[in-house]
Amino acid sequence: MVELNPFVIMFAAVFTNNILLTNYLGMCPFLSVSREVKASWGLGFAVILVMTATTTLNWLVYTYILVPTGLDHFWYIIFIIVIAAFVQLTEIIIEKTSPVLYVNLGIFLPLITVNCAILGASLFMIIRGYGLWQSTAFGFGAGVGWAMAIVAMAGIRQKIARSNVPPALAGPGIALIIAGFMALAFVGFSGMIQVQ
Repeated sequence: MVELNPFVIMFAAVFTNNILLTNYLGMCPFLSVSREVKASWGLGFAVILVMTATTTLNWLVYTYILVPTGLDHFWYIIFIIVIAAFVQLTEIIIEKTSPVLYVNLGIFLPLITVNCAILGASLFMIIRGYGLWQSTAFGFGAGVGWAMAIVAMAGIRQKIARSNVPPALAGPGIALIIAGFMALAFVGFSGMIQVQ
């Protein structure tokens, strides 16, 4: 097996294998929070932070605790516990440092815990056999890709709010159409770098 450069893995996680637009993980907060650019930036930053940290922490826990003790069959449960603990810490920090962002994110901040993109990144890194630096790069790239997609979606939705959208497509309908076009655009990057 060829050892992949962490930079290549990060680039692929942002563009060619975007966790949101090619794997469709994390769609609920993506569609719900992407109404305002400011809230999207905040949630995007929180997802980058949580995804980078939890993929690294989960790799360490899996490699140095679960596998040596023969408890690797508990990886789903342990990964969720690590993610929940880190999200709780992130929520406390955001509440103390930026109360406005905390209010804007509302229920979606604690819902990062159950964001399937966060758990998906941790599972992908184990399934793909990444090392520590590869896992960290993948988590960061997947977070950046997710954040980039939600901020782009928010910008497009704010522009469309001033347009004449047919009433049958207003709201979630047009948001799903936009997400589909964005996914098609990211598919155009495939073939540049492929990570198996």
